[in-house]
Amino acid sequence: MQKHIVMMVLADFVKQKRKEVNLTQEEFAERAGVALTVIRKIEQGKENMNLEKVNQVLKMFGHILAPVNAKELFSTKE
Repeated sequence: MQKHIVMMVLADFVKQKRKEVNLTQEEFAERAGVALTVIRKIEQGKENMNLEKVNQVLKMFGHILAPVNAKELFSTKE
């Protein structure tokens, strides 16, 4: 369940950023150097994504995705 939440946040982030720069999925895929299916899978929140391809897309916005401990990611700080 937590993995699904992370992927949906990623999906929303990529879709929002792509729209901010006014690119179609096709145009964005070309600029990012990935297949159109990669962009579609990311924006649909698919969970079995290649981290290298995801990072290739995120680098377009100055970000990367790295493994983190789920307990740290979802813990509440007091």
